[in-house]
Amino acid sequence: MKKQTVLVVDDSEIVLAMAREALEAGGFDVVTSLNAKGADNYIFSQDKPDLIILDVMLPILEGDKKAKMLKENELSKGIPILLLSSKPEDEMRRLVKESGADGFIRKPFARAQMVETVEKTIREKVAG
Repeated sequence: MKKQTVLVVDDSEIVLAMAREALEAGGFDVVTSLNAKGADNYIFSQDKPDLIILDVMLPILEGDKKAKMLKENELSKGIPILLLSSKPEDEMRRLVKESGADGFIRKPFARAQMVETVEKTIREKVAG
């Protein structure tokens, strides 16, 4: 069976490296992008990711706005999206609701927590 692929979009090389390390250890293939525009090349390719993690505080186009655009697009609306941020939990819940994202991960994240959240979100999406 093919490994599931997670696309992580964050403007910090350090966060991308930490997320890659955590998710690869959890059995996922990982693709990273430093910005929302660069992520489009992968999101709209033949090999769509199984889940997208979007940093909320991205330059040019914020992650929650990008999530909303992806959820409104026929080609990407079925891909689960998790927002990533150090914002307070209540603000994250609001952003998830407004953007149509499927959940969130707070920074700083524990490796196990990130993997668990990704697995749970993909499972829920598959279950419908």
